[in-house]
Amino acid sequence: METRTLGSLTVSALGLGCMGMSEFYGQGDEQESVATIHAFLDAGGTLLDTADMYGPFTNEKLVGSAIAGRRENVVLATKFGNERREDGSWVGINGKPEYVRSACDASLQRLGVDHIDLYYQHRVDKTVPIEETVGAMAELVQAGKVRQLGLSEASADTIRRAHAVHPIAALQTEYSLWEREPETKVFPVLAELGIGFVPYSPLGRGFLTGRLRSEDDFAENDFRRHSPRFQGENFTRNVQLVDRVTELATEKGCTPAQLALAWLLAQGGHIVPIPGTKKRERLRENLGAVDVELSAEDLRRLDDLAPAGYEAGARYPDMGSIDV
Repeated sequence: METRTLGSLTVSALGLGCMGMSEFYGQGDEQESVATIHAFLDAGGTLLDTADMYGPFTNEKLVGSAIAGRRENVVLATKFGNERREDGSWVGINGKPEYVRSACDASLQRLGVDHIDLYYQHRVDKTVPIEETVGAMAELVQAGKVRQLGLSEASADTIRRAHAVHPIAALQTEYSLWEREPETKVFPVLAELGIGFVPYSPLGRGFLTGRLRSEDDFAENDFRRHSPRFQGENFTRNVQLVDRVTELATEKGCTPAQLALAWLLAQGGHIVPIPGTKKRERLRENLGAVDVELSAEDLRRLDDLAPAGYEAGARYPDMGSIDV
């Protein structure tokens, strides 16, 4: 597989988001999830993305068990900052230095590794100066517990301030054909500072696959049931966008998911999408995106079909946790 760089890390052009294997997208199957991770590694994939809050805590354990004996082939990314209790209840966003240190040690134990390759602050704690949080993260690098630092859903100003304390290797933020806000708000500062970009939900939380046609397609415990973009008139309008993308995918002889991922890969060599899946079948489909070639005309058509701002509805019911 083609490789790209995030800071000093060489990673596969497509990563694998592991969140849905443990929570949020309906019932998981641990055996199939582990098999999916193994299939990803066998195909030349290297970047695995998890977080302590997924499960909570169980996703890191799952990933850790899946990579046992294969650590040298993995670029391991995890996150801290969305603090939860063992029972799944939420504490809040925490960027305090003492929490940074304790969260890292707990993640290392659950993952069964001696270092984390890419350690993200999952959400910016607006009550703690970013300099203090990143200062504590930098201490983890100095201690050999972490190789590179990342931020998630951080604003341009926060990125600049963080990068001044310690080099930031990657920003992780939602980005896809139906969420293009980062292009104007953070892409310029990433280019200026040489920071990589890791789009999460690159398939619009599964919407851009074209397989979701009704709100009834979601399980009762699927968090998308509560997302404004998947409800009522918003859902209807967004389906129209997906239909447009599907038409072009049919012309190209690929699936809508492959087209959406190929579009992301074409946005720049610093971009490493992390589509999430818990099934080998979907993984194989996603990996096929690297073979989809898009011409300048294809890219122009996609810009016309899915223009910035076309999508309907907010990304989350409460956008208060997003740093803007």
